[in-house]
Amino acid sequence: MKNKLIEEKLLLKPGDFKPSFTGWNVEGVLNPAAVRLPNKKIMLLARIAESTGKNHKKMKTCPVISTLEDYKKHYKELHKGKIFKMEGNIVHIAEGLCKLSTISHFRKIILNENGFVVEKIIQEQAFTGIKGDGSYGVEDPRITKIGNEYYMTYVAIFENEGVCTALAVSKDLKRWERKGIIFREQNKDVVLFPEKINGKYVALHRPEGFFEFSKPSIWISHSPDMIHWGEEKSIMQPRTGSWEEGRIGSGAPPIKTNKGWLLLYHGVKKGNGGMYNVGAALLDLKDPSIIVERSPMNKPLLKPNNRYEKTGFIDNVIFPTGAIPTLDGNSILVYSGGADKFTSVKKIPFDYIFENMEKT
Repeated sequence: MKNKLIEEKLLLKPGDFKPSFTGWNVEGVLNPAAVRLPNKKIMLLARIAESTGKNHKKMKTCPVISTLEDYKKHYKELHKGKIFKMEGNIVHIAEGLCKLSTISHFRKIILNENGFVVEKIIQEQAFTGIKGDGSYGVEDPRITKIGNEYYMTYVAIFENEGVCTALAVSKDLKRWERKGIIFREQNKDVVLFPEKINGKYVALHRPEGFFEFSKPSIWISHSPDMIHWGEEKSIMQPRTGSWEEGRIGSGAPPIKTNKGWLLLYHGVKKGNGGMYNVGAALLDLKDPSIIVERSPMNKPLLKPNNRYEKTGFIDNVIFPTGAIPTLDGNSILVYSGGADKFTSVKKIPFDYIFENMEKT
């Protein structure tokens, strides 16, 4: 049943985007970063996931990102007709051992001031993996403005380092300076606070180990320079028997309110392949390691209710990655991936979020 207090809309679908190469398929447009531009419009930087075609899952090789030198060196060794090349600021792609079902990059979408109308889809790749920074693609960006600069965390997939979180910095949302890995393998869902707290930068992240000692939880970390992170601890854990019992991870970067730092996060319910729901938490303004309030165990803030969240590349997923206050300050615009295939927006009153949390 839909909530009458929440306004929502399907914004983007794979058919809105052109594939990078003839014969490729756009499998999903999902998990976008969101930022309010100086002209009050909203920019999304969305993950575009592509495959090499209908028979991709039967292939033993898949595209990886290569340097021009590697492209030329190995051209004769690779299968004829399966070498791909992009010009300009876009990387070269060759075939390699298949590790993922898709390869992803980011593209820009411009929305109007209210965040519900798509004004422009820019088909050119805005940010891609490169050799040494996402040779198997980049995924799930989050953007935080700190001072006059924009900081983007994103998942970068490496040949040797595996699945890591990297950082890039920009002054204009066009040219990005890559800073490299900031959280190592199997540490994802990294979001940055929009200001220093007690003189240090603060991040939330979700490390994942190989042992069943503890379930994946939300950790806090501090840094003097955005590169070197430490003073870490787990601050919020999945709750047994709840809608988030399998794992949790940060969604959009925290938003400062007079009640505390508002964090939207995802939680996975076990069974039937898992269901990704959305919860909310309030963190103490002076010490965000303290959880003041949180969505109840029996009631997530959001759960997959729409077809574009229930059926797609992976069913029953709502995955928030961007959150922007409305211009009147009364509501929040939540941008989420749906079923790992679509992008939606939901307008939720702040009062509704606060009223549906309880003290921890």
